[in-house]
Amino acid sequence: MPLTIRSANGTHRFTVEVAATPAQQERGLMFRHSVGADEGMIFPADPPVPATFWMKNTLIPLDMVFIRADGTIARIAANTTPMSLDPVGAGEEVAAVLELRGGRAAELGIRA
Repeated sequence: MPLTIRSANGTHRFTVEVAATPAQQERGLMFRHSVGADEGMIFPADPPVPATFWMKNTLIPLDMVFIRADGTIARIAANTTPMSLDPVGAGEEVAAVLELRGGRAAELGIRA
């Protein structure tokens, strides 16, 4: 599905997979060897939740973009460590988490 983020550097369009089911959310981007520059996966939450992720079985670094219900970005966990079991959280309730290729948010000037 298409997803657009507006930043100080302009509008950025991505094609994202939606992790809608519990099974899809559990697997996420595990076992993948790459994610395209303008690709990713979004994890919606309705109602918003205090989302926490880990990188178990995730082979590549990811940027985790934690998105509030109003569409603003609460936090970006940049270049998360592949295979790590350390929890990565938003620090507040969010309506979605967008996972992008590691470093992509900084490349595009996307900030909280």
